[in-house]
Amino acid sequence: MKEKVVLAYSGGLDTTVIIPWLKENYDYEVIAACVDVGQGTETNGLEEKSLKTGASKYYLVQCEEEFVKDYVYPTLKADAVYEGKYLLGTSIARPLIAKKLVEIAQKEGAVAICHGATGKGNDQVRFELGIKALAPELKIIAPWRIWDIKSREDEIEYLEKRGIEVPMKKGDSYSRDRNLWHLSHEGLELENPALEPNYDKLLHLSVTPENAPDKPTYVEIDFEQGNPVAINDEKMSPATIVKTLNKIGGENGIGIIDLVENRVVGMKSRGVYETPGGTILYAAHKELEHLCLDKQTQSFKSIVAIKFSELVYSGEWFTPLFESLVAFVENTQKTVTGKVKLKLYKGNIISAGSTSPYSLYNENLASFTTGELYNHKDAEGFINLFGLPLKVNALVKKANSKK
Repeated sequence: MKEKVVLAYSGGLDTTVIIPWLKENYDYEVIAACVDVGQGTETNGLEEKSLKTGASKYYLVQCEEEFVKDYVYPTLKADAVYEGKYLLGTSIARPLIAKKLVEIAQKEGAVAICHGATGKGNDQVRFELGIKALAPELKIIAPWRIWDIKSREDEIEYLEKRGIEVPMKKGDSYSRDRNLWHLSHEGLELENPALEPNYDKLLHLSVTPENAPDKPTYVEIDFEQGNPVAINDEKMSPATIVKTLNKIGGENGIGIIDLVENRVVGMKSRGVYETPGGTILYAAHKELEHLCLDKQTQSFKSIVAIKFSELVYSGEWFTPLFESLVAFVENTQKTVTGKVKLKLYKGNIISAGSTSPYSLYNENLASFTTGELYNHKDAEGFINLFGLPLKVNALVKKANSKK
């Protein structure tokens, strides 16, 4: 009886080549597994294609709701943005995919998991750290690090020699990754940072701000303890909220990012990311936190957000530090409940008002009119104490300047 390997299968060129390659080089029984985190029609026909290419079995694991609830929302609540721009769309999907691959491998009694990530990319790190954390006994096979194939042309030749259909669309060679949260684009003119992206050809989820409507769109989002729960007073599941906001945001040119980023393996790469719904949710969540979090918590949380984003980006989801940061973030969200209204206009998100039963904004304190809670004279003593180090420093400087 042959040993089994579970392949993270997308039906693209790489994984189409990997099925026969595994059978030829390892004599494994290949089980193809696709984890659906919102790829849409990309999963259509994959079972037939994988079996036809040589897989013995195919799994399609539906994970849209789990993806948003357990991976997107924790990242959103942390306000985690990698290098100030990237909303971590690909990064947050990888630990979930790794988890599901491990579950299938354990169910099938497989000895290994195989992925099609390249030796230059981030995904090899993310997949393998997840597998090591959840099932250290499993072997990991990464063909791009060991086979003789060097290019897409080599892959196409490999398939043609074996009479296997080549799964590539002519005239569209961007490398894309799609899930419910975002769509990423790499390759072609994007490999030259001096060139402007060809947005008319590139974009799938969004229109450019120039092509967005000439009138604003208003949207109101309800949050409960940091989690989005309703749009325009209509309760929705996590996945439905993201889908709805993707449509609204895309129509208004929201969430198009062009980024040169630092990969985990040390090199810089350039990508264009479409995250229309996610960009809206980040903006709304941040507005509510401004209303509900105290100064010290808000300040420290911004520091945590940077580390949180770095851990997610580098695939360190299943680590003690990440678990601890998630616990901190969850604790800060106990009062992040309320409504946020936003105005969307040609790629811009403009605050249009927020309310919360836990709002720390006190009109009596903030108003220019003197209220009962604030005595202007108290400020004098505060400033004297707050400025004491400055005064002492100035006196020392003055005394020494006379020597």
